[in-house]
Amino acid sequence: MRTYDYVIIGSGIAGLYTALLAQRRGSVLILTKGSIDDCNTKHAQGGIAAAIGEGDTPDLHFWDTVVAGAGLSNRDAVRILVTEAADRIADLTELGVPFDTIDGEVALAKEAAHAVPRILHAGGDATGEHIEVTLGRRIRQSRIEVLEHFLATGIMVENDIARGVEALDTSTGSMEQFGGKHIVLATGGAGRLFKYTTNSEVATGDGVALAYRAGAEIMDMELFQFHPTAIRLPGVPPFLISEAVRGEGGLLRNVEGYRFMPDYSPEKELAPRDVVTRSILYEMQKTHSDRVFLDITHLAPRVITARFPHIYRFCVEHGLDITKGQIPVAPAAHYMMGGVKTDSWGETSIKGLFAVGETGCTGLHGANRLASNSLLEVLVFSKRAVEKDIDKTGEDGPGLGELSQCCVPSRDGSEVPLASSTALQALMWENVGIIRAGDTLEKAADTISSWEECLEEPADRSSYELNSLVLTGRLVAEAALIRKESRGAHFRTDYPETSPDWVKHVVLKRC
Repeated sequence: MRTYDYVIIGSGIAGLYTALLAQRRGSVLILTKGSIDDCNTKHAQGGIAAAIGEGDTPDLHFWDTVVAGAGLSNRDAVRILVTEAADRIADLTELGVPFDTIDGEVALAKEAAHAVPRILHAGGDATGEHIEVTLGRRIRQSRIEVLEHFLATGIMVENDIARGVEALDTSTGSMEQFGGKHIVLATGGAGRLFKYTTNSEVATGDGVALAYRAGAEIMDMELFQFHPTAIRLPGVPPFLISEAVRGEGGLLRNVEGYRFMPDYSPEKELAPRDVVTRSILYEMQKTHSDRVFLDITHLAPRVITARFPHIYRFCVEHGLDITKGQIPVAPAAHYMMGGVKTDSWGETSIKGLFAVGETGCTGLHGANRLASNSLLEVLVFSKRAVEKDIDKTGEDGPGLGELSQCCVPSRDGSEVPLASSTALQALMWENVGIIRAGDTLEKAADTISSWEECLEEPADRSSYELNSLVLTGRLVAEAALIRKESRGAHFRTDYPETSPDWVKHVVLKRC
C-alpha cells in the first residue's frame, strides 16, 4: 500500500487548492473519479465575495452573511471567513487567476443580500472555470500525483483515526488502497439528488456517504439551497442564470408580464435566495406555468455581452438572444449547505479525516448561503485544513446547540419500485424540495430507506454513485423531518414559522 502525507479525494477547486498548499508539507495524492477537469465548481458563475472595496469592511461582510444565515450561522466560522478573505484573493491573484478589472482596479459587482458591491469575477460569468483552469495548470506543473478514474469507495479507520482510502480503478475494475496521514474529502455536493439541478453529473454526495459510513458526524443536511433562476427550455438541462444578472438590474416577471417580486419582499429581486425561490414557485403556481421570466432587455446590449458572455453564448446557442428577449427560468437545486461536520480547521469528528468545500460543514452558511461565499469558503478553510497541527486542536469557541441523533432506517414495510437515480430525483424534488411537509417527508424517508436495504453490492462507478445518492437522500429527508420549523432554505407547510427552539444544528451519525 502506497502511503502519502495527504490523500485528497476530488479534483474541484477545493481539492486542487488544498493539494497545491499541501505539497509544501509533504507528499500529495489526488484521487478523482473522472478526469481532473471534471468538477462542479468549474461551472460557478457568481464569483467570490471579499470585502476589499472602498467603503466595505469585514464587519459589513460578516453581518450580511449572518443575516442571510437566518440565525444558524457559526459566527466564529463567519468571522474567520471575512477576516481571511483578502489574503486568499491575493493568493489566487499570485497563482495567476485573471480577475476582471476596470481602469486597473479589480471590478466589484453587487449581488442579492450584499450591502455593497464586493463580488470579484473572472471572465465575466466564468469565474469557476478560470480558477479551475488556473489551478489545474499549476497541478500539472507540480510533483503532485494525480490518479484519474479512481473512485474512493471507503475510508480506512483504525482506533477512531483515518488511516487511508480504498478506491476502485474504474478503468480496470481493480480495488486499491492508499495510506495517508491526512485524508481530505473534497468531493463537492449532492445536487444530483434532485430532478432539476444546476450541478454537473459528478455531484452525487460521495464525500458525505464516505464520511457517514466511516462513522463521522453529518450536519445540517436539511439545509439545501435552491437557486431561483435556472434556464427552463424544452429539452435543455437546467443551466444557471447567475445571481449577478439580478444584481445588474434583471427583473423577474411572470408569464403574464407582471413584475412580481415587489409583492413578496421590499428587497425585490435582491432578496435572499430562499425568498426569491419560493416567490417564483408561488408565482408559477398562481399562473399555472412551469416558468417565469428574467428580463434584462432594458440593459444596453454591450453591457450584457461583456458582463455575461458565458450566459449570452449559451442562450444564443439555444435560440435565445437575451439582449432582445426575456430568459425563461425556474428554481433548481444548487448548493448543499450541510455536509460532513468539521471544526474551523476542517477536521471532522474522526481524527485525520478532513472535509473542505461543499463537502464540509462548519455551519458558517447557516440556513441560507449568502451569494458568492462558497468559493471564498473553499479558499479559507482549505488553507486552514492544511495548516492544522496538534497545537491548534480545540481552538473553536462555543457554538450553537446541537440535536444529535443516530440515523436508523425507518421503513414502513410496504413494497416500493426498484431504486434508480431517476426515481430518487423525482421523489426528492416532489417531497424533499423547496416546500416540504411532514407526511410527504416521512413517505420519502421510508421509501429511500427501503431502497437502501434492497440495493445490490456496488461494482462500478454508476452503482457506487447510486448508493451514495440514496444514502445522502435519506440523510436529507431524515434531517428535514427532525427540524420542525421553517428557517431559511428549509420550509415546511406544517411548521411555517421560525421557532427559537430550533436555533441549533441537526447532527446525524451512524449507530
